[in-house]
Amino acid sequence: MMAVAQPVLPAVSGKLTPNAPLAPLVWFKSGGVAEWLFEPRDLADLQQFLSGLDPAVPVMALGLGSNMIVRDGGVPGVVVRLGKAFAKVTKTADLTLECGGGASGILVSSTARDNGIAGVEFLRSIPGTVGGFVRMNGGAYGGEVKDILVDCDVVLRSGELVTLQNADLGYTYRHSQLPEGAVVVAARFRGRPGEPEAIQAEMDRISASREASQPLRSKTGGSTFKNPDGHKAWELVDKAGCRGLQLGGAQVSEKHTNFLINTGVATSADIEALGEEVRRRVKDNSGVTLEWEIQRVGMFAGAPDQERVGKK
Repeated sequence: MMAVAQPVLPAVSGKLTPNAPLAPLVWFKSGGVAEWLFEPRDLADLQQFLSGLDPAVPVMALGLGSNMIVRDGGVPGVVVRLGKAFAKVTKTADLTLECGGGASGILVSSTARDNGIAGVEFLRSIPGTVGGFVRMNGGAYGGEVKDILVDCDVVLRSGELVTLQNADLGYTYRHSQLPEGAVVVAARFRGRPGEPEAIQAEMDRISASREASQPLRSKTGGSTFKNPDGHKAWELVDKAGCRGLQLGGAQVSEKHTNFLINTGVATSADIEALGEEVRRRVKDNSGVTLEWEIQRVGMFAGAPDQERVGKK
């Protein structure tokens, strides 16, 4: 169990849980606890909490946990998880959707379809929330968030609410310059005119393609590595002989080699170590250095406190 953060945390109207297990909240179903898990009741609750929180306490936002390894030593500070109050999607202007930071890609894309807004279909295939899409420039099947984002509302670590324009986020491939500790609470996405039937057909095509090619029924974390320039990560992994490679309870998917799987008993250390072994073999085989796409957060189990916070 982690030590309780000092000083005492601010009062909240939402839910604040100490030593909260994170494994049930992430797709890999592995990893340690959050020192504190905060599920704010509403925007004001989140702002008040962050403004009153000791600035030295780290803050991390958690969506659906689909593209994340939570290390076995857990996550220090506060993990913020947005609930139903942040999960609404509405049409606000011509071809524009107002999306809460906790809204799923499925809800965003289906609302777009119902309002005749095309260009957002790719979000149907990304198992995450709007906050994560904005932070990571989420993309798939030819679309990226940078192509549809107008602007977003962000609560900074200080508790201040600011609106950031698309250009403010410095988007590159699967990366943004969103400030550390910031929480995306809303975003505006703009598409193009389309017919609901055609939009649904494209969503069906994407869903079928994903079902056929990805190990969706496994405990996995989505695409493990970024596609290097001029290469596909899965092909590099396959050519390096890593299809089906196992380490402890972790395995490289037989179905899609850019996916790692928890076969049932894997620790987060198993999964991350397997990923590093894949990176080593790919480098030896092709000379290409794969970069992690999956976020790796928190602390390694058993390391001294000053060494326990790892890289993301």
